[in-house]
Amino acid sequence: MRKKKEHHEEHVDESWLIPYGDMLTLLLALFIVMFAMSELDKAKFKSVSEDFNVIFSGGSGVMTENGSTGFVADESKPASTADNVVEDKKMKEVMGTLQQEIKKRGYSDNVKLNLNDEGLGISIQDVVLFNSGDARVLKEVEPLLLQISSMIHKLDNNVKVVGHTDNIPISNEKFHSNWELSAMRAINVMNFMADAGGIDSGKLSIEAYAEYMPKYDNSTEEGRARNRRVEIFVVRKYSAPAKDDKAK
Repeated sequence: MRKKKEHHEEHVDESWLIPYGDMLTLLLALFIVMFAMSELDKAKFKSVSEDFNVIFSGGSGVMTENGSTGFVADESKPASTADNVVEDKKMKEVMGTLQQEIKKRGYSDNVKLNLNDEGLGISIQDVVLFNSGDARVLKEVEPLLLQISSMIHKLDNNVKVVGHTDNIPISNEKFHSNWELSAMRAINVMNFMADAGGIDSGKLSIEAYAEYMPKYDNSTEEGRARNRRVEIFVVRKYSAPAKDDKAK
């Protein structure tokens, strides 16, 4: 007897279901995201939008309320909200207030302020701060140092106090070199700013250069007088803003 021919049932290829399922999953995720965005209240959107505008403050692009992006004049959070621009603005305000205070107290000829890429510098000639050859802070200048400390305290930046002398050697019972004199003057000003001025000691430091960083000609009496100075330097936390940003 002949054996019946066996018939094998052919199975339909179902491999297409895998990419189809992936596509459905992606579509579902897309609809969920779109629904969530539609439910996002305006206050939350504004907060998120402002955060992104701060991050990308270098450009003028903004995120609009419908989720699109574009360039809208004066509607984005301005570039001045960037940390470095805010810091620069605060330093300028402190500088302006101190200039008025210095003028009012009659120190305009002996105290100079400068704002540059490194920070805010306050240069005080030694004749205002100390007796000749001494490092003790004079009582008469304490109100000015208190005012300076109070203004600097608002900035919450690190502060360097730097001592300088002229090139005339010193040797007395207190100091055997200009190194010692410049260092002790810087230390005493720093201690006053910490103890009486209330500046956090952890933010203060001193440097001493003796006669080795003159700003003026030491061959003249006027130049030497200007070189004998203590500089209070408020160090920037952030890089100085670009000129275009400063103008805003």
